[in-house]
Amino acid sequence: MKQFFRLEENQTNARTEVIAGFTTFLTMVYIVIVNPAILSNAGVPIDQVFMATIIAAVVGTLIMAFAANYPIAIAPGMGMNAYFVTEVIQQDVSYPVILGTVFIAGILFVILSITRLREILITAIPPSLKYGITSGIGLFIAFLGLRMSGIIVASETTLVTLGDLTAPSTLLTVFGLFVTLALIARNVTGGLFIGMLITGVVAYFTGQLQVEGVASVPPAPVFWDIDLAGVFSNGLYTVIFAFLLVTIFDTTGTMVGVAEQAGFIRKDGSLPKARAALMADASATTVGAMFGTSPSSAYIESSSGVAAGGRTGLTTLIVASLFILSMFFSPIVGAVSGVPAITAPVLIIVGCFMMEGLAKVQWQTFDDAFPAFIIILTMPLTSSIATGIAIGFITYPVLKLVRGKGRDVHWILYLFAFIFILQMIFFPGH
Repeated sequence: MKQFFRLEENQTNARTEVIAGFTTFLTMVYIVIVNPAILSNAGVPIDQVFMATIIAAVVGTLIMAFAANYPIAIAPGMGMNAYFVTEVIQQDVSYPVILGTVFIAGILFVILSITRLREILITAIPPSLKYGITSGIGLFIAFLGLRMSGIIVASETTLVTLGDLTAPSTLLTVFGLFVTLALIARNVTGGLFIGMLITGVVAYFTGQLQVEGVASVPPAPVFWDIDLAGVFSNGLYTVIFAFLLVTIFDTTGTMVGVAEQAGFIRKDGSLPKARAALMADASATTVGAMFGTSPSSAYIESSSGVAAGGRTGLTTLIVASLFILSMFFSPIVGAVSGVPAITAPVLIIVGCFMMEGLAKVQWQTFDDAFPAFIIILTMPLTSSIATGIAIGFITYPVLKLVRGKGRDVHWILYLFAFIFILQMIFFPGH
């Protein structure tokens, strides 16, 4: 094990790697609870999402551990799970159809990862669109958390308004939000997860959480519950593109950020074993779709493990092992997933984390700033990540042409803009 992960070469040891693995797991284990809570709103059985979440995390993280030897963990990503739910509702299709779009996106993701197409796509799309997409998703999931908890409710006059903060569930959400904010502000490792635990204890003693068991034999995973034919009969091509594009940006950005922190980036800016690392999330997305969950990506929470000294795949092997162990706690996860007050604070706070890229948008340059702005504005207001992406990809090349900077725009963006214009004119519902 020591020689396989090259611990001495990476200036680390087994004890440090194990501690780093536990640290990373504690900071991201919330997804095991939050993902079932979100996807169950689309009709996916909680037990199925629970197992699919763990399977996807284990597959992706083990590939990262053994193929790339990096301390970067993989799991179903936040934002894409919320988008999954809205597409089931807006497209009026069953969840196996949307799982089909995830599966196709995963296959395309694998193809892009083993060729130079992924690199070309990442290079072609300007930073303002990338940061706008990530930030828009942040607002999207934060808004979902506010709605789930009752902090924000529907209004006939203003569309949304402040809810009844004295309602038990809403009051518990506010309590959980401030407790979790305090933990994170104090840089407590696993602050999100600990905040959920504290909120869960309060929910239990106030009668809002009914627990009938803590541990049990893991639920049997459901395999291949997807509808590929429904994807094409409903023309869900934009949904596939949205899943693919966002996952590419999310994973690539996270991977580079954590790799820089760990000192893996070479002087020429390249990342050793990049192809193996990029295959981890692509494989996890494909496998996850076959078992019933939304796309997977690299987790920025891996930086906590790197900060604890993790430098090799042994860290991620520990993370994967702990995810496997969590399979035996489905009763408590199922109970907690059914209480929005426990999971909503996580959505709101993670939404804040995703706004970080806004500082890198060139706001003084209007033709860069407005496309980012319109993406951020339309994603939460239309409840559609795909719509936000489409509008951003249309406005960016148009503004560049008007400013006389048309030659600075990659031809791929003109192609995407043309496709999105046709889609919004002839297939506005997709």
